[in-house]
Amino acid sequence: MAETSNLLSPEELAALAEGIDDGSIAIDTGFNLTTRVKKHDLASEDSTLGVNTSSLEMINERFVRLFRSGLMEILRTSPRITPSRAQIVRFGDYLKDLRAPLSVNTIRINPLRGFSLAVIEPTLVFSALDSFFGGTGSGMPGGAAKRRTTDKDGTALPPNWLPTGRMFTPTKTRIIKIILDVFFRSLKEAWGPVLEIDCERVSSEINPQFAQIADENDLIVLSRFEAEATASGGRGFIDLVYPYATLKPMRDLLRNRVASGDGNEESDKIWREDLAVAVGDSELDVRVVMGQIKTTLHHLQTMKEGDMLFFKKPELAHFMANGVPSFGVNIGTRGSNVAVRIEKQLVPGHN
Repeated sequence: MAETSNLLSPEELAALAEGIDDGSIAIDTGFNLTTRVKKHDLASEDSTLGVNTSSLEMINERFVRLFRSGLMEILRTSPRITPSRAQIVRFGDYLKDLRAPLSVNTIRINPLRGFSLAVIEPTLVFSALDSFFGGTGSGMPGGAAKRRTTDKDGTALPPNWLPTGRMFTPTKTRIIKIILDVFFRSLKEAWGPVLEIDCERVSSEINPQFAQIADENDLIVLSRFEAEATASGGRGFIDLVYPYATLKPMRDLLRNRVASGDGNEESDKIWREDLAVAVGDSELDVRVVMGQIKTTLHHLQTMKEGDMLFFKKPELAHFMANGVPSFGVNIGTRGSNVAVRIEKQLVPGHN
């Protein structure tokens, strides 16, 4: 009886259950039942943990300038290359959007771990080959007259369509190697302020399904560069694919050093030069202003042909760049053209 004296009777158990149900008896399970739980798959990477894609985009911008200059020396023409925003996607989804044949190159970027991909659309290879041997850069094999324009079911094919499974000839393979050499040099220099890297090609495929640098569910960081080798044709893309796991250990380095260089004088000099080049290509709205007057909307509405407006002529007209007074100038003529001569530099807010 002593052992059972501490047990609750059926009446007491019923009263306890009733008290819990109606809330008169407070309970504490030790669990926070109000917390919202977010599902997480421990077998997959989480992109919110942090590779800063804006840092990669800064590297990509510098890479584009270097890559364009390198190709110009080889192709004797100025290719147009536009970087797209870096994206974090699943590797399986990326592969679904690719259509063979492509120049799919597995590359190693030391000291980054794992393998990456450099994918070149074949139209760029053919265009580069054509330009390399002095052609116009149209690049498509067989010429427009022999090129198929519709599929078997009559569906229109894109202008850069190529037959599935088409192999690259030894000459085209050589052109791909030349492009990759420039690609590697440019990428190494673009990464220079952040990390000293070396690139090497490990293998090449024409079918992207055979280039398994990651599992289908793994995340990758995709940098796509839309390229146009010449004005007459040869449009396509070049993809640089990093496995997310490759860049994840570098996230702090990317976040800190891309924004401010690596802290030494040489990297600061590189960034200043890159910034000067980028700013130098900016377009400005330039105008020369002889004078200004203030008026009212009513006066403006009553103006008619022949009315005269009076204003005080300044000593020098103002040369305005994007609305900012930059120089004091005299207006005159040179030959049959109206011209201005810069007399002094103006400091905004002091003139």
